[in-house]
Amino acid sequence: MTPTLKQKKQQEELHAKLWNMANDLRGQMEAYEFKNYILGLIFYRYLSEKTEMRVQKLLEEDNLSYKEAWENEEYREALKEELISQIGYVIEPKYLFSSMIEEIKKGTFDIELLSHAINAVTESTLGAESQEDFDNLFDDMDLTSSKLGRDVKSRSKLIAKVMVSINEIPFLHDDVEIDVLGDAYEYLISQFAANAGKKAGEFYTPQQVSKVLAKLVTVGKSDLKSVYDPTCGSGSLLLRVAKEAKVRKFYGQELTATTYNLARMNMLLHDVSYQNFDIRNGDTLEDPQHLGMKFEAIVANPPYSAKWSADPKFLDDERFSAYGKLAPKSRADFAFIQHMIYHLDDNGTMAVVLPHGVLFRGAAEGEIRRYLIEEKNYLDAVIGLPANIFYGTPIPTCILVFKKCREHEDNILFIDASQHFEKGKNKNLLREEDVERIIDTYIKRETIEKYSYVASLEEVKKNNFNLNIPRYVDTFEEEEEIDIEAVQQRLKEIDDEIAAIDKELADYLKDLGL
Repeated sequence: MTPTLKQKKQQEELHAKLWNMANDLRGQMEAYEFKNYILGLIFYRYLSEKTEMRVQKLLEEDNLSYKEAWENEEYREALKEELISQIGYVIEPKYLFSSMIEEIKKGTFDIELLSHAINAVTESTLGAESQEDFDNLFDDMDLTSSKLGRDVKSRSKLIAKVMVSINEIPFLHDDVEIDVLGDAYEYLISQFAANAGKKAGEFYTPQQVSKVLAKLVTVGKSDLKSVYDPTCGSGSLLLRVAKEAKVRKFYGQELTATTYNLARMNMLLHDVSYQNFDIRNGDTLEDPQHLGMKFEAIVANPPYSAKWSADPKFLDDERFSAYGKLAPKSRADFAFIQHMIYHLDDNGTMAVVLPHGVLFRGAAEGEIRRYLIEEKNYLDAVIGLPANIFYGTPIPTCILVFKKCREHEDNILFIDASQHFEKGKNKNLLREEDVERIIDTYIKRETIEKYSYVASLEEVKKNNFNLNIPRYVDTFEEEEEIDIEAVQQRLKEIDDEIAAIDKELADYLKDLGL
């Protein structure tokens, strides 16, 4: 079996198992709630197995099991110190996921043991450098909730069933071709997003769109000092960039507490050390957490046309002051762009997904757009994406690429990729070849009939800085000429055929005496 086929088969098996787990919890709680339990337990198993692997390495010359070493005070203190230093937390032997699975097999598992285990992980980080990254991490997994069962016994039974299923997922086997943890997260988030509409879509960017953004900001680079996402959601976009280049540090901010927890879990799940990410919780526009910092790569899929205060005080804010205008209260799209431009390093690239309105809307937005193009010359490319590829909204979107130091400073590239996709059951999908074509065209920067156009800055200025893609990429298809005479001839033939059938039918009826 080829790696690709093996990968597909393993993904299907994993998805089936995850769906069965969701079904165990379905009916007792909302989709977003059972997602929290499944993902939380997958994450706890990961932390637990990481602990076991690290301890095994630390004790390999001592000929002791973790349990034996823990019972010795000297070893216990040394292990705690090493684990905090290396992985940022401690899970003692009785709280290991594997230990709890043994309790389940013996019929002695109690959900309160799991509750103590989770609290102990957080407590182990108190006073350590990793404390902030583990604070409130499991808050969304309420093990005392009556939705899991009316009493401790019924809650223990249900959670034990889910834990056994999670234990059967082959996380670390040599022949596993998929990123099991990452794929589990992505599958459950996507299923949740598909079923729960816009709220979920706010923190889930389809994989292929993430890939386009990641490839755009890493063109010509294999090593990035930093990557930043001001509306990072579950962190999937940040992690996607790391598949295209080595990323030394990840930065992000997320408004929703639940999603902020998910982003931190996702970082740790993908083996990003707590020392190498800085994810903050808060409103990026109103309460920015990384002011003064510059980033080599910036990617984002902000909430479309979100509301913000547009308080006049922001005209004195470094992020907005140079423009003389603020994005309107009802549409923060350009406020996010201005915020990201402020954070973009001189050698950096920024790629952001936004609704098409940012390309042509007037008033303050038109002024900001003009300033970015005419005064600053930061806009490098405009890429139109197909409609109906995001969860929660069918609208077509576009990607804007910005650079402060542009190689092609006398033009802007327009790509119309809106007609190139695979029609899915509920959503349209960008195929691998669609992604590659977008990136290849961006790199080669060429005009391709009905697909791309390199527009001079003068041309854009003549269009009054309106960036609507059809103004630059002509995708008009002439309709095939209709041969009226042939159509008339065919209609006559059809009339003759109908008359012949009517005559034949009349003869049959006559023979039958009807």
